[in-house]
Amino acid sequence: MSTSPIHFGPAQTVLVTGATGFVGQHLVRALVADGHTVIALSRDAARAAARLGVRAIPSLEALAPSDAVDVVVHLAGARIFGRRWTAARKAVLRASRAGITAQIDAWIARTERKPRLLLAASAIGYYGVQAQDDARALDESAPPQPIFMSTLCQEIEAAAQGITRHGTQVGALRFGFVMGRGGALPGLLLPIRLGLGGPLAGGRQVLSWVHIDDLVRAIAHLMQAPQVDGAYNLCAPAACTQHEFARTAAAVLHRPCWFPTPGWPMRLLLGEQSDLVLEGQRVAPRRLQEGGFHFRFATLDAALADLCQ
Repeated sequence: MSTSPIHFGPAQTVLVTGATGFVGQHLVRALVADGHTVIALSRDAARAAARLGVRAIPSLEALAPSDAVDVVVHLAGARIFGRRWTAARKAVLRASRAGITAQIDAWIARTERKPRLLLAASAIGYYGVQAQDDARALDESAPPQPIFMSTLCQEIEAAAQGITRHGTQVGALRFGFVMGRGGALPGLLLPIRLGLGGPLAGGRQVLSWVHIDDLVRAIAHLMQAPQVDGAYNLCAPAACTQHEFARTAAAVLHRPCWFPTPGWPMRLLLGEQSDLVLEGQRVAPRRLQEGGFHFRFATLDAALADLCQ
């Protein structure tokens, strides 16, 4: 995996929520390596401090009004994929994000020096699902849809946007499928490693993805931007179909790719949530690229070759 240093600009103090998660750990380590001071917000502060080697706090109440933070990167929230989206689970997902955002809002209100920037994690689920015969690339101007994964993202972004009233710039980070040696990628690669790779539910659904290094580099890019506002798609410019993903991964891993898998068992097991896998969106990172950001892993074969070596 790439180990090139990532530069975030002049030394700053950065508060990271969700710091012990897959993305959070990568971000914290890159910030520390670049000489920044990191404060990690974690329910298990002692464990987070030991794992990450930074100051960790169990709640924002542990910060004094005089504690100065330059940037907040808000990654915390209950895991979206996994448990079936019952009404109770949907309520948990909403509360886990809105609740922490409200705490951040209240903390900023009482702090003596306001953070200049808040970057809040959202997702490309904002765009809902896209018909498989629709070849359009969805940029940040594309509209949302009246389905749960879209409305959840809308609520996340609206809550974060309210923090601009404190004079803090706010950017919503719409993550694509994040590929790294942790997270969800190893699970997707397992059937391919076992020689069972192939098209899932026909394989035509589009996957918009991003290498974990490029995601952290995009955060670094926005931390150095003179002005941040609205939403940014954090996904590589080369989206692929699910079958293209399986075929490319099989080639990188020197495995066959022929085993078709129907989608109905996943639909039966996960219900509405299965749309995250069985449907897709072709999402374009227009605002990042217009702002001068260059992807180190712009193609799927380059990303998988790096992550599977």
